[in-house]
Amino acid sequence: MSQDKIVVGAISGAFGVHGDVRLKSFCADPEAIADYAPLTTEDGKVFPKLVIVGQTTNALVARIEGVSSKEAADALKGVTLMAGRDKLPSLSDDEFYHADLIGLAVHDTGGTLLGHVKDVLNHGASDILEVQGPDLKATVLLPFTQRAVPTVDLAAGRIVADPPEGLF
Repeated sequence: MSQDKIVVGAISGAFGVHGDVRLKSFCADPEAIADYAPLTTEDGKVFPKLVIVGQTTNALVARIEGVSSKEAADALKGVTLMAGRDKLPSLSDDEFYHADLIGLAVHDTGGTLLGHVKDVLNHGASDILEVQGPDLKATVLLPFTQRAVPTVDLAAGRIVADPPEGLF
């Protein structure tokens, strides 16, 4: 995926019979996703306009320009939506877009390479870095907290981690 695009949401299926979709927003302010249009998909499809029309359990209800039937909305289930980085707000020094963390080298506080960030996961509580490395039998899930990850240096392309004892 290009670094000039950031994933801001995902379509989780149709809502009703008129083409509305259930939308999971990954934005700090969930409804702000509509402000970042035009939104694109991984395969290059462009949605020029998205309007939030309501809310349902764990999702927003949205109307996407060009989607006018339940079948068309159902066909979009699982599609991720990306916005141009230039449309997104600036972040404070201790905030990061997940896309910027993926691929960074992870070193311990002594400078030893532990691996690289494979993915950033969030299952509701907080972010977790999935770290993979040549000396690891399986990926390691590192809590993305100030205590476990005291330093993120995007310019140098590295993370300094102080993982809980025995994690690596």
